[in-house]
This record gives sequence, C-alpha cells and structure tokens, in this order.
Amino acid sequence: MAFAISKRNATLFLVTLLLISVPLSSSTLQQDFVKCLVDNSDVSFPITASFFSPDQNATLFKEELESTAQNLRYLTPSNPKPVFIFEPLYETHVQAAVVCAKKLQLHLRLRSGGHDYEGLSFVAEDETPFVIVDLSKLRQVDVDLDSNSAWAHAGATIGEVYYRIQEKSQTHGFPAGLCSSLGIGGHLVGGAYGSMMRKFGLGADNVLDARIVDANGQILDRAAMGEDVFWAIRGGGGGSFGVILAWKIKLVPVPATVTVFTVTKTLEQDGTKVLYKWEQIADKLDDDLFIRVIISPASKTTKPGNRTISMSYQAQFLGDSNRLLQVMQKSFPELGLTKKDCTEMSWIKSVMYIAGFPNSAAPEALLAGKSLFKNHFKAKSDFVKEPIPVEGLEGLWERFLEEDSPLTIWNPYGGMMSRISESEIPFPHRNGTLFKIQWLSTWQDGKVSEERHMKWIREMYSYMEQYVSKNPRQAYVNYRDLDLGTNEGETDAREWGAKYYKGNFERLVKIKGEFDPDNFFRHEQSVPTKIG
Repeated sequence: MAFAISKRNATLFLVTLLLISVPLSSSTLQQDFVKCLVDNSDVSFPITASFFSPDQNATLFKEELESTAQNLRYLTPSNPKPVFIFEPLYETHVQAAVVCAKKLQLHLRLRSGGHDYEGLSFVAEDETPFVIVDLSKLRQVDVDLDSNSAWAHAGATIGEVYYRIQEKSQTHGFPAGLCSSLGIGGHLVGGAYGSMMRKFGLGADNVLDARIVDANGQILDRAAMGEDVFWAIRGGGGGSFGVILAWKIKLVPVPATVTVFTVTKTLEQDGTKVLYKWEQIADKLDDDLFIRVIISPASKTTKPGNRTISMSYQAQFLGDSNRLLQVMQKSFPELGLTKKDCTEMSWIKSVMYIAGFPNSAAPEALLAGKSLFKNHFKAKSDFVKEPIPVEGLEGLWERFLEEDSPLTIWNPYGGMMSRISESEIPFPHRNGTLFKIQWLSTWQDGKVSEERHMKWIREMYSYMEQYVSKNPRQAYVNYRDLDLGTNEGETDAREWGAKYYKGNFERLVKIKGEFDPDNFFRHEQSVPTKIG
C-alpha cells in the first residue's frame, strides 16, 4: 500500500534506487527528471513504478510502449523511441512533468488512448530526446445524474465512460465514439463522432468544462483558461494547447429499448444501386437512426481470386423495431430490412454491438480497454457533399479489388450535425455534408509490402478527388494524415490546416500564439503559433 513520505527523503531514496538499478551513463535524464518531479509535486512511494525505460527493463518498456498503439507501422526498430515513459498517478504529477520537461529541455509526447493514426502520441521523428507522458492511470469517471453530467479523466476509455454511465442509469448515455478502447482525453479534442451524432451532435459538442495543464504547469478549468481556449480544445486536435486532465461531459437521454441491425449486400445483390440510394437518403433519415456502411472485398465462393465487394449496413436506432421498420419502409425500402434482421437491446449493449463485441459479452468487457484492431495500416478521410455517381462507385470497386485488405467506412451526417454552426467549435464539417468516409489499407507483413500498400491508398485517394469536398478537400483531424503536410517541411500550415478546420484554422493559430507562445506543446501537425 502506498504511503506518503517527505520530498527530501523521497528524493534521496529514488535517486539511490535509480543509481543502483540503472547504468549511470544512460540514466542521467531520468534521474534528473525524477529529482525535479519530487521537488515539484506531492509524491507517494514508490514513484519509480511509474517509469518505464529500456535501461531498467527492456521487456517491460517494449510492452508499455506497444500497449495501446493501434498502428503497428510506427513500432518498427527504426522508429525513434522515447528516453522513458512516465505514467502519472495524480494530477500534480502531470503538472510537475510539464515543468520538468521544460526545465530539462525534454520534448513531451502525450498519450491517453494511443489510437492516433500516425503514431504522434508515441513517436517523435524530429524531436530528440523525447519522453512520453501516458495518462492511462488517470481514469476515474464520476457520474452525477442530478446534473446530467460526468467528469471523466483523460486516461479513461470511451468504453469505461459508457459503462460507468449505465451503472447509474439505463436511460442516460453519451454521444461519442464507436471504438470502445479510445482514450477520452484524445478523443474529444478532435471532435468525437459516434452513432448518436445525428441526434445529439459530436462528443465535443456535449462538453461542459475541462481541466488542462498549460505550458507553465498550471491546472486550468473553463473559467481560468477562458472561452477562447475552451473553444480550441473541443475539436482543435490533440497535443497543441495543453494536457487534458479531465472532461466534464453532458449526459443525454437514451430510450430503454434500442434496436440494431446489420444487413449485407454484394455487387451481385444490386449492391451498387442500394449504396447509391443510401448516399441520397442517409443524412435525411429520422434523427434517431444512424446507418453506416462498412465496405470491403469479399469472396464470392471458396475459390481464391474470385472476389466481390461486400457492403454491410450497420445501424443503431433509438427506439423499438416496430418504429424502425416503419422508418425504413418509408425512407429506405431498397435495403429490404425485415423484423428478423432487427435485435432490440439496451443502449449499452447497442454500443457494444457497434464496437464489435459478441452479443454474449457482458458490459464489463468494456472495462478491458484493449483495442480490437491492431495492424499495420494507412488511413485517409473525406467528406462528401454530393452523391458519388454509379460510375464513380464502379471505378472505386475496380481499385478495391486490386488491393489485398482495403476497407472503407461511410458515416452519415445530417440531423443535429447540420443544425450546429461550423464555427461553434473548431470541427467545421457540418451543414451540407452528406457523409464522411474513412479509407484504410491494412497489411500484416510490416515493411515488406508497406510501399505497395501506401502507393495503392494514395492512388485511390487521388482517384476519389473528383467526387468529394473541394476548396478545400476536407479531412477529419482524428484520422491524422501526414500526407496532407507537416510543420517540419516547407508546406504552408494553411494547406493542411484548412482541410481539418476550414475557416476556423486562423482562429486556432491566434489562440495558440497567445496561450502557448513558445510552442511547448507541439508535434508534426500541431497548431502553429503563427502562419505566413
């Protein structure tokens, strides 16, 4: 059991322990960091258990580094590694970590869930030395039904937040991510869409307050940070303004009965025609209905090389199956939904269904926090303003059948998403957007075939340019794509900034320049302090 000791004794003990357990020649930075940490926070014994370094234990360090990473493309031996990983146990540790990193001129990378698509929370290609501050131990969730709100600490996963809400109530929920292992700290800073966004907007649209650590190591709530910064952190992307410690989120009402279904069509079942109809009506359906489409090649038979395109329509409806069937018969009869396709369940079970858990899984499975998806992959995103014509879809299928394991997921907009101003928060993709596309190419053999798969997704992305948003071609910041440009090259930040934020980018830059003028919080695609 941990117990408090004086800072002076803690310093002597920890430094002695580090001198014994880690070779002096390679441990200086960690020793200095620990001494600084002890001097700047209330330390509980033993804090050394919160550090992971290759010098102390290479196996544990590797396990910790890889623990939450989704994209294995950034875990190769050639990728830069942090000097150490620090897992704060208390908010004061995070404050001290910022102060000490600044004092020791160590670059910080911040990790809550580790799902960032380009590995920016655990790899720093152009910053040496760097350390990771991993917030996974700060995961408390406090639900208050009286105020219809909850405080969720940054290291909690979306699944944990959902679970803690349903512990208190079967008729409250929160409109955030589809993937239950997302860390809420990083999820909400990018906007956070989910299966209830057509009813209630994004997760970031339903944030009431926040606690962050600024570049001076101060903890600020909404009142202390000011409305400009509070605006910026709700959709302005992670790693630019400070360390998110916790979010205060607004709970939303959910019915006792929620209905889900998955109906799959192939090209041979008029799949292209059905999808073209979905494009035209998905954003106009009842606000209670969310139907996304998951598209990938599939085998026609067991014979190799005989492939078709599979389109799975996966839905969550905030109501019972009888009302759902009425909505579908009126708006989307082409899908051919029947009563036997529908399954009624609680909201929490519907969340698990969308996340890919088996129907037999208990809600406690959400507490595991482990990603169901780990692979080598490259991702891109698009927003669609006009239905993609049939000939455009057919050209896309030709390209998909050339790739080993491509995947695309189309998420409908409309509803509440169209009723919120695009300047309300930095996330600007609102009225006029029919749906958002996520593009993925995945592979298992690491560097062996990486070049081929990267070439395919870039060429496919180029082909789709004619069918998606223009001036600028828009992208979702939580699907980071370094192909769009970085702060390290000669690309004008406005080129990629406009794609993520449209006209909100200039305001983000202004706020960044005032709030973090020394650019302490930075990465390859962080909001810069100035442009031009």
